[in-house]
Amino acid sequence: MSTAHQTPTADDRPLRVMTWNLWWRFGDWRARREAILAVLEREQPDVVGFQEVWADSTGGAEEDLAHWLGERLGMHVAWSPSPAPYRWRRRLVYTGEDASAVEGLEFGNAVLSRWPFLSERVRELPGGGYEDEGRTALQVLVDAPRRPLPFTTTHLNSSPAESAVRVEQVRELVGFVAETHRRGEYYPPVLTGDFNAVAESDELRLAGGYLTAGPVPGFVLVDSWRFAEPGDPGFTWDRRNPFVARVHQPSARIDHVLVGLAPFTGEGSVRCVRLAATEPVDGVWASDHAAVVVDLEP
Repeated sequence: MSTAHQTPTADDRPLRVMTWNLWWRFGDWRARREAILAVLEREQPDVVGFQEVWADSTGGAEEDLAHWLGERLGMHVAWSPSPAPYRWRRRLVYTGEDASAVEGLEFGNAVLSRWPFLSERVRELPGGGYEDEGRTALQVLVDAPRRPLPFTTTHLNSSPAESAVRVEQVRELVGFVAETHRRGEYYPPVLTGDFNAVAESDELRLAGGYLTAGPVPGFVLVDSWRFAEPGDPGFTWDRRNPFVARVHQPSARIDHVLVGLAPFTGEGSVRCVRLAATEPVDGVWASDHAAVVVDLEP
């Protein structure tokens, strides 16, 4: 874990959270990680959840993107590798990488935080579909100012045809998030990630628990984008990005920040939301996904 100092915050400074899929080790990953760093330096999130994070132990390298970013940003790092990275390694081999050069590559989720973690947990999600993709959820309890913040990030199965698998993953996921709900003691829980599903899908309707009955009775998660920018499509998977255009799929909002219902005091409620990384940095697209940045009421 990298070291960081807790800095005083003004009473009206929002709590800034973020989610971003970093496109693993595809493309020119060295140039892309510099672009990723530049975006994070500009956005200054307090807590950010990452998906498709790489770690490399090939030839004793012992390097990973999460800690590389954390060291440069002065943030605490939690990293959780997938138990089944094989599909991702095969994809690199298909693009021309030598099999021996990718056998030590890991794939997973990570959280970076301005403040220390009080706890870290990982939950494996149900498999199914074409193969078990080793999907997990990484959950941390952040020692944020005023009260702890339960923060979870995840990455669900990616095939457009695997909605049923994602529904089962959401059932497990929401139960995992609800375990950290301490009304009045903690901030409302935050769930971030690449759900590979649009807001109108069965997966997101189930996750919210207010458009249909949720997995945990009485537990509701608010879609921050629908709350703050209901008229904006908010495409995080956008055909303007050349990495997306070549896949020949429609633009969509598939990366989400869901927030537990705030108390009447408003702590933890959504103040505003926007996209980041929607343009190249010095000619380099940082990822195939845009990031979602949400400011919460302190």
